Amino acid sequence: MVSRTERGPISDWFWTIDRYLLAIFVALLGLGFMLSFAASPAVAERLDIDSLHFVKRHAQFIFPALALMIGLSFLSPRQVRRTAMLLLALSIAMMVFTQFYGFEAKGSRRWFSIAGFSIQPSEFLKPSFIIICAWLFSEHSRRPDIPGNLFAIILYGIVIALLVAQPDFGQTILITIAWGTLFFMAGMPWFWIILLGAMGVGMFVSAYIVFPHVAGRIDRFLTGEGDTHQVDTAREAIIRGDWLGQGPGEGTIKRILPDSHTDFIFSVAAEEFGIIFCLALVAIFAFIVLRGLSHANREGDEFTRLAIAGLTLLIGLQSMIHIGVNLELLPAKGMTLPLISYGGSSMLAIATTAGFLLALTRRNPEKRATGRQKIYQDAAMPAERV
Repeated sequence: MVSRTERGPISDWFWTIDRYLLAIFVALLGLGFMLSFAASPAVAERLDIDSLHFVKRHAQFIFPALALMIGLSFLSPRQVRRTAMLLLALSIAMMVFTQFYGFEAKGSRRWFSIAGFSIQPSEFLKPSFIIICAWLFSEHSRRPDIPGNLFAIILYGIVIALLVAQPDFGQTILITIAWGTLFFMAGMPWFWIILLGAMGVGMFVSAYIVFPHVAGRIDRFLTGEGDTHQVDTAREAIIRGDWLGQGPGEGTIKRILPDSHTDFIFSVAAEEFGIIFCLALVAIFAFIVLRGLSHANREGDEFTRLAIAGLTLLIGLQSMIHIGVNLELLPAKGMTLPLISYGGSSMLAIATTAGFLLALTRRNPEKRATGRQKIYQDAAMPAERV
């Protein structure tokens, strides 16, 4: 245990970090490893590879993700902003690179391979994009002569264009909702609300008309006709799990469920561990959202307030989309469950998001350090003679 009287970066971090959020994120990493044993062997067997192939790959990313999350949580708000700027520039460059040199899977070009690992740059784009937009909005609020809102709109346009080019409409919707919420929190005029709302509707209609796979997913969701094998199988797994589940390793529906270790891991959790376990998972993500928004509500600095809210929304919305698809409440869309689903890029990107969130929700680390320095300086000064 670190003593309150100790001074240094470790003690400052320990006494200023939100230990509840930290414990929740670590717990999610552990739950993800546990569920990888339940969900991934069946996928590996269908691919005729080692049954623990995906479990081992999942385990390889746990400690790097944990180290990344804790390392980023030491940053000050200014360092968070600078790190996000570098990460955003690198992510955009990698997304452009992917369009030319990446490989295609399931009709999308979102990944490129390096040293035997697949990297999805758009996953790392999300937290850095939100932080930089929060900074731009806050700068415009602080100094109206700075066109921060305009720069944020231009940056949003660049990011959305890169996502649509892949195409990846799930991430497009996720980023649009988070970005629009930040714009609203920053005091967006009604003119912009109406204009951006109309543009959002236009983008949705255009995607439905131009991209057949988007139209197919929406039509299948609305009518229930066509190839609904994945969502029907996921629903059957959830129903079969009942309240307490079939038991670890006893699930059978998962063996015919495509992408059971990624997009439909929630259904596997329901089949083997039951609805009560899934409700606990929902409660965990709800706690993260409520805790994060509570921090944002108490924060006085505009940049920190917007960044905390945006990062919290990223985690909350992604988990909501994943669970909603599994429950057939939303059209089928590949979206991982944060820190639980298999996927190295997703795990590291969510760990980055969590690290930034932990850093920004620390109890005023800069003010605390500045105040302590002033105390030391005052103590070192000789007392005035009366």
